[in-house]
Amino acid sequence: MSDSVIGLMDVLRYTNVIVLVLVAIGASILWLTGIAPALLRLGMGLARREIAIFASSDMAKSLTQLLLDSRLFRERNLTSIGHDGDIEKGRSATLLVVYWPDWSENIGEVLTQKRDSAALIVYAPPDKGSIPKETLAMLNKKRNVVICNFRGRLLNDIVVSMITTSYEAR
Repeated sequence: MSDSVIGLMDVLRYTNVIVLVLVAIGASILWLTGIAPALLRLGMGLARREIAIFASSDMAKSLTQLLLDSRLFRERNLTSIGHDGDIEKGRSATLLVVYWPDWSENIGEVLTQKRDSAALIVYAPPDKGSIPKETLAMLNKKRNVVICNFRGRLLNDIVVSMITTSYEAR
């Protein structure tokens, strides 16, 4: 009887090891296909993505400092665009941050400059005037566009946009 109990314990032990190995392999596959690509995109975005900040000089400094204070972004990856004459400076950027009160008249030019794979975040504080319905409809027709009304959400929207839009090596 003890030999049969020992034999049963051996079978259960091997079964447990096989199940554990299969679960570990399955979890590794799920991690590599699910989480790893998002982390890779975020890492590449934080290290190399160019961010164009469309705002007047005071607000551009403030938004740039907001990004630098997070210690997630490098100053060399940030470009400030103060007026529509400099809009070409943002052509290589893969993430565009537009301060609505300063660029409300030129949002159409920004949209024509934006590549389909680039993300556009329109920062429109509620106390500075709302975005007209016609402009919202125009923004809604484009891919990867986010409207942000609060400064506290801006950093979050930038990070999420980096994850959800692919990084293109240049």
